[in-house]
Amino acid sequence: MTDDARPAAARPDVEPDTKDWTWVLERACPECGFVAADVAPADVPARVRELTPRWRAALARPDARTRPAPGVWSALEYAAHVRDVHRLFADRLRLVLEHDDPVFANWDQDATAVQDRYAEQHPAVVADELATAAAAFADQVEAVPDDALDRPARRSNGSRFTVRTLVQYYLHDVVHHTHDVGA
Repeated sequence: MTDDARPAAARPDVEPDTKDWTWVLERACPECGFVAADVAPADVPARVRELTPRWRAALARPDARTRPAPGVWSALEYAAHVRDVHRLFADRLRLVLEHDDPVFANWDQDATAVQDRYAEQHPAVVADELATAAAAFADQVEAVPDDALDRPARRSNGSRFTVRTLVQYYLHDVVHHTHDVGA
């Protein structure tokens, strides 16, 4: 969901969803109920911190490595993805704050899932790494001055963001995947 597709499985039994999810900036997500436009950037850090214990709980479940259905990621795979989303958006936020109208490099989340073997990672390690990355991103967002919220950036496909919409889009990704794992 981070770039142009929802994450597919690290194994070839899941077809990637190739739709462009930037529409969540304009209307409510029918799957998770998130309304990006209702979230002020100043509220993002608290929301991120609120979700972190829910990820820890999901990763502590005995079935964290088990896929709930064919073609659906396990809680562990989603958590590894969300950890990487925190890291990716920290980098993207830094870019937009330091450069004029940067273009974000593509991120092939499906290739990352395979290359980094999400399904084989240890749930407790992923929980710690996710918490660290979430806290770092929350701190980073808290440090954004109000006069920087309209700084622009673009994805390589032309989708335009500002700091404001970037953090709203990011938060949808995290909230949506928290919903996906029933946390």
